[in-house]
Amino acid sequence: MWQEFRTFVMRGNVIDLAVGIILGAAFTTIVNSLVNDIIMPPIGVLLGGVDFSSYYINLTSTHYDSLAAAKAAGAATINYGAFINAIINFLIVAFAIFLLVKQVNRFMKKPEAAPAAPPRSEVLLQEIRDALRAPR
Repeated sequence: MWQEFRTFVMRGNVIDLAVGIILGAAFTTIVNSLVNDIIMPPIGVLLGGVDFSSYYINLTSTHYDSLAAAKAAGAATINYGAFINAIINFLIVAFAIFLLVKQVNRFMKKPEAAPAAPPRSEVLLQEIRDALRAPR
């Protein structure tokens, strides 16, 4: 069982996947900072000083001045502002990965196409032709 596990782990796909996950986690930190520290503040200013992360719906009858106060009190809330931030994060990550894959594909050497094999019917017709031409 240990040998099978070692063989599984040492396959290239598993190692590539592990590297991808580690880089993805590091990339997520960068994207979160980009969204929260660079993109969202100007959007908030354009919308009149709005901070999306503080938008929430209180599901209790008690009024809270802020999301932080509601969380501190343990109130049930729907944090749709955080959801908006998550959607923006996703779109930025998806766009960045799209650009990365596009550039990698541009630099990758394209494999030469193998010559297409003739259809089976054509091969059979050639064999019949050769058989008819052959001396008897």
